[in-house]
Amino acid sequence: MTAAVKSAPLPPAVFDAFAALLRARSGLVIGQDKVYLLETRLSPIVARLGLRDLAHLAEKLRAPGQEPLIAEVVEAMTTNESFFFRDDKPFTHLRTRALPALCAARPPGTGLRIWSAAASSGQEAYSIAMLLCEQRALLGTRKVQLIGTDIAREQLARARDGLYTQFEVQRGLPMTMLVKYFRKDPDGWRIKDDLRAMAEFKVWNLLSDLRSLGRFDVVFCRNVLIYFDAPTKGRVLNAIAAQMAPDAVLYLGGAETIFGITDRLTTMDGERGVYTPVTSQAARATG
Repeated sequence: MTAAVKSAPLPPAVFDAFAALLRARSGLVIGQDKVYLLETRLSPIVARLGLRDLAHLAEKLRAPGQEPLIAEVVEAMTTNESFFFRDDKPFTHLRTRALPALCAARPPGTGLRIWSAAASSGQEAYSIAMLLCEQRALLGTRKVQLIGTDIAREQLARARDGLYTQFEVQRGLPMTMLVKYFRKDPDGWRIKDDLRAMAEFKVWNLLSDLRSLGRFDVVFCRNVLIYFDAPTKGRVLNAIAAQMAPDAVLYLGGAETIFGITDRLTTMDGERGVYTPVTSQAARATG
């Protein structure tokens, strides 16, 4: 394990340069109390490049043609915490409320599109895929397109590979589903091919234009907004709302809310963390 960079206290101008870069490229907002995160997570990059410290890394980032390095720095600073069926409540709501309602509102055979935003290493997307397999009787002949996106290329590569450690499959994954949807691998547990084929993973930045992703019936964007400031939260939520079908469902994390952030979404079914678009013309005319 690479040790953190040991140097003199980080000059405010250097910290500000990293903070501005992270906010512009990923929406991530860090305060002065997070200097240790910069030192810990960027140490491997500093060491690999043979640089003296973070100040020299910041200087290198200002040079022309450093886009790959900038992407590496942003990815290194992105939190990639994820596990199967995290918090469980959104998955229970999807199974018992959202999927039945969406299927009832659409003609038989009409497809559904589900988006796992900030998919990280794929546990959320594969949790949804397992849930869909368990609901085949409800879905019938409907095709479901499941897309996972993230800014972190390395994590998405892990998601596509579908290989998880013993520790990772023990976090929230029922034993019955482990046996049913995984096969033992010398390096851990691998998602079976038919389930892996259900999910498509793409590199995508939530701050970029979302329109080419198309319209979705279900969106999971959980435990992402907590790292953004209020204007960025509003920008992302408004963009997501614009990509949702009128009766679509959005799931946010337990510590996240739309209140005071956007008027294009409203609470659904009195459920905490479950939202649907506001479709009135008046609401759409604002913002």
